[in-house]
Amino acid sequence: MKKDKYLGIIISVIGIFTGLLLFYLLAENYMTVVNGKISSIPPRPDEALAVKITYSMLGWLGIGASGLWGAVLYGFIKNKEWSWRYGKIAAALQMLAGFFPTIPAKSIHLPAATMPVFIIATILWFGIMYIGKVNRKVLIFLFIAGMAYVLSYVNGVAIISKYQTTTYNDVWKGMYAVVFAVTWFASAAWLIASFGVLTRKTYTIPLGIAAAIMSMTGGYTLAIVNIMEVHRFSMFLPAPLISTGLLIYLCFPSAEKLLTQWKNKRFI
Repeated sequence: MKKDKYLGIIISVIGIFTGLLLFYLLAENYMTVVNGKISSIPPRPDEALAVKITYSMLGWLGIGASGLWGAVLYGFIKNKEWSWRYGKIAAALQMLAGFFPTIPAKSIHLPAATMPVFIIATILWFGIMYIGKVNRKVLIFLFIAGMAYVLSYVNGVAIISKYQTTTYNDVWKGMYAVVFAVTWFASAAWLIASFGVLTRKTYTIPLGIAAAIMSMTGGYTLAIVNIMEVHRFSMFLPAPLISTGLLIYLCFPSAEKLLTQWKNKRFI
């Protein structure tokens, strides 16, 4: 990793400033999107509340990731082996913080202001994977798990809105209330499981299985009800579908073989 020291330093510095860029963009667009949701036709105060909650939360995560990038910068300067692994976490947090805010903004025809943060963070993520010399098969697994991580979070945000607007079915409303946080637990579990892959931890497969089941429980529940309401394909399906595929993979010996080879740095 020493020969990639300066690349790591550059990536870390960019990561710190990416958090500051997110700080500015979220602060500038926060009330613009909230007011846009309230004044849209028809008005969507439910989505305005979801924006208030999620923009704040993603700001905490994405801006806070600048601090993690600072630790990663220190690690690269000191040639610490752990540096790139924590850089992956920082990049993943900023990817989520940059991606999701574009959805409510575009839904009311506002610019996707935080898209530059998502693009930069994605480039940093691949740069960190390059420094860590992550095997192609492991990289594919991490990328798919990353999709489950992001989409499970998005489903949780959708439940905030669905809970407020569901006034015609008490069972569905109660269902949204009790399953809401499960989707975010799944998102967090996918992120931690991905970190477990990079650190070659034995908890990776069990935690991945738990993440998949949580995402499926919350995601399929939300998607099936939504299909019954709109009578078409639900955009809430991708998260549980991807998680289902990952669950099947994790239960097969090939997953354990891949992680064992990665742990022992032996690939055919």
